[in-house]
Amino acid sequence: MFELIIYEPEIPPNTGNMIRLCANAGVRLHLVHPLGFSLDEPRLRRAGLDYHEFARIEEHASLADCLATLRFPRVFAFSTRAARIYTDASFVPGDALLFGPETRGLPQEVLDALPAEQRLRIPLCPGNRSLNLSNAAAIAVYEAWRQQGFRCRAPYQVPGTGTPLL
Repeated sequence: MFELIIYEPEIPPNTGNMIRLCANAGVRLHLVHPLGFSLDEPRLRRAGLDYHEFARIEEHASLADCLATLRFPRVFAFSTRAARIYTDASFVPGDALLFGPETRGLPQEVLDALPAEQRLRIPLCPGNRSLNLSNAAAIAVYEAWRQQGFRCRAPYQVPGTGTPLL
């Protein structure tokens, strides 16, 4: 339904949390290299619990490769430097939600390549810097999914049982 793209993630537990998020919301997770960890990192596996088998995860050598693989979807970039609030966007299935690395966010050139209406921010109280990456991704994914009535296109199934996970 939606694509969650994480550009150069650095912290394994955040990615583990996003694996769990994507499994439960029917979203495909895309990790753009370089990664700041190995995908078999124990902290990543612990944070993702047993959801790895239910999540669809793809790795990409670059953001350009990721977008080409996805056939150039409409991309919404999330940044504390954006002016538009995420709830003002209208998401449709196939949209990609793009987040940057934990310590620096998306590069300015990535933001500049998108129209202003596709650069979104999550409001914070004055003086605060940012949210945890996995928390911000969850806010965005659930808003996009809410706008679709929380419908699941192709429910994941518990392997070997045929029982839908969602």
